[in-house]
Amino acid sequence: MVDARGYACPRPVMMVDEEIKKNNPSELVVLVDNRTAEKNVSNHAESLGYKVTHEKEGRDFKLTLNK
Repeated sequence: MVDARGYACPRPVMMVDEEIKKNNPSELVVLVDNRTAEKNVSNHAESLGYKVTHEKEGRDFKLTLNK
């Protein structure tokens, strides 16, 4: 899991990219707390071949990336 809450872009995208490069997960859960990070992480993950599922949890967004 990558908890990127509290970070402004591009940091959440960088955190996700680091995790993917390090572990190449088939599934990765990402938590973000703003719409811009939600959109940017989703776009980046999709460009890497992941399908992204979005859930709103209070003020936060839970993104599940699946390959």
